[in-house]
Amino acid sequence: AASLTLLPGQANAAKYGGFGAGSPEVIDPKDAIIDEEILKSSSVQKGIAAVRGYKQSVADMKATLSADTQADIGPKIRKDFDFSVVRSDLNAINEALDEDTQRGTDRIVRAILQDITELEIAQKQKP
Repeated sequence: AASLTLLPGQANAAKYGGFGAGSPEVIDPKDAIIDEEILKSSSVQKGIAAVRGYKQSVADMKATLSADTQADIGPKIRKDFDFSVVRSDLNAINEALDEDTQRGTDRIVRAILQDITELEIAQKQKP
């Protein structure tokens, strides 16, 4: 008896114009309209400074995990990435952008917050 084995083939995502190309509604940063007056506001500047701090915190955690893959980064995640504070900081920055840009950045903000949630859950799991 003959046997037939079917092997999965390579999957290719379709790209029809804007479909399947990048994240929907996220425009090219060079096309964003920034309200310079709002950008200079204390709330936006505080948000920008906070994002720089988040970036440094991520670099610190990366270095910690490079040195010890079993390091407990949970306390740092909870301390440095308080969900409501991160959301407020990102939303403050978003206020300086035009409505079309905000539609896309809102998606990115939600993705960042989801990543923080998943990171906290993942670090609790035992290997």
